[in-house]
Amino acid sequence: MEERKAFLLRIDPELWKELEAWAADELRSVNGQVEYLLRQAVQKRRRALAEASEGSGA
Repeated sequence: MEERKAFLLRIDPELWKELEAWAADELRSVNGQVEYLLRQAVQKRRRALAEASEGSGA
């Protein structure tokens, strides 16, 4: 398995509380929740870019 990249993230305490609650609701760790949300955002961006390139005739 590929090693995971670790990095420091500074985050507003109120946002952290929201992420903790959301992660608990989804039965994930905060790290798992952040990674899940980032993956969703990347997939959404890829779809939007693909649709834009199809629409431009490229």
